[in-house]
Amino acid sequence: MLSPQASQIRRMFSSIAPRYDLLNHLLSLNVDRSWRRQAASLLADPLEDRRGLCLDLCCGTGDLLVEMARLGCARIVGSDFSHPMLTLGREKLAKRNLQRRVQLLEADALRLPFPADTFDGLAVAFGLRNLESWGDGLGEMWRVLKPEGRIVVLEFSRPTLPLFDRLFQFYFLWILPRIGKGISGHDTAYRYLRDSVQEFPDQARLCQLMKETGFAEVSFRNLSGGIAALHWGVKEGRPTE
Repeated sequence: MLSPQASQIRRMFSSIAPRYDLLNHLLSLNVDRSWRRQAASLLADPLEDRRGLCLDLCCGTGDLLVEMARLGCARIVGSDFSHPMLTLGREKLAKRNLQRRVQLLEADALRLPFPADTFDGLAVAFGLRNLESWGDGLGEMWRVLKPEGRIVVLEFSRPTLPLFDRLFQFYFLWILPRIGKGISGHDTAYRYLRDSVQEFPDQARLCQLMKETGFAEVSFRNLSGGIAALHWGVKEGRPTE
């Protein structure tokens, strides 16, 4: 059963589902498509292995799933805790004749219904930040990955150029919530986005969290000057107690 906080976040995402894709593309000036393509490309080895099984965690409406399928992955699972998001994802996959290659299921990212050592690759795009515990979420991802399986995390991060950072902060703190509210009709969702990004670990701290969980070969790449960042690693050893 979801906690009250997680249930509130699920209701929020479910309520904005009909406008979710539009707002993602509009508010990012469509650059989010490129970010997802780059995230999928980091799973190249398991995606190219026709026997490989990959998980898109917190898959939302399935944009990253589509990129993973485009790169050739024949076996993909998408998981999210929002039923309306998954409904839209199924429609998107059906339009692209991908429904036979992708299985979607409704599940809590902190209590995944998979055995340990299930997946060859795992990606989570803009989902880790929304979990009640980032550490517990990474631990669950570590659990379901096979040894030497790769994890890829795409998240908002910290711009690296001072002037750009100030411009981005102004847009993110004051402009984005107003546009989001105007289009989605939801009063708090895009203020939540603003606040959750402010609280989320920066690039170096997220690398450290991944290492503490037990991931090895951890590294990151800034996207669009650090507005977002890709982090990756491989499962090795055991999580730190």
